[in-house]
Amino acid sequence: MQREPWSEARATAIIAEHVHLEGATLPILHALRENFGYVDEGAVPLIADALNVSRAEIHGCITFYHDFRRAPGGRHHVKLCRAEACQAMGSDALHAEILAGWGIDWHETTADGRVTVDPVYCLGLCANGPGALVDEMPVARLTRDGLQAALTEVSR
Repeated sequence: MQREPWSEARATAIIAEHVHLEGATLPILHALRENFGYVDEGAVPLIADALNVSRAEIHGCITFYHDFRRAPGGRHHVKLCRAEACQAMGSDALHAEILAGWGIDWHETTADGRVTVDPVYCLGLCANGPGALVDEMPVARLTRDGLQAALTEVSR
């Protein structure tokens, strides 16, 4: 999905579209993420001012929820399940192999900007682990080759 580059003016407009909602913090953060692919640090004071809350409260929401990143990610987002059922199916070794193969660690993006990898704790694919999400597409019985095939599929 193509994202817009960060723009304070566009962020202000997005915030204004959602500020009237009850519990507007999360809808605003989700809208910013959908538009830009991340929540820029410049959005924190804009949101805080619009909602009349502290910057610390907004920062806390961004850092608490794993879906909000504070910097642009890769063109594709891979979430690898680290829950116990997937661990029992060998996910720890598989994850180490995947990350080493790409030369990155958790929450990092490949040097070519293609893939960002994040850990998640249960995708509901427990009976078919190890599991992953590749750009929100579930992948069961994950293998390194299966991950590459899923990335090829979402790249079309």
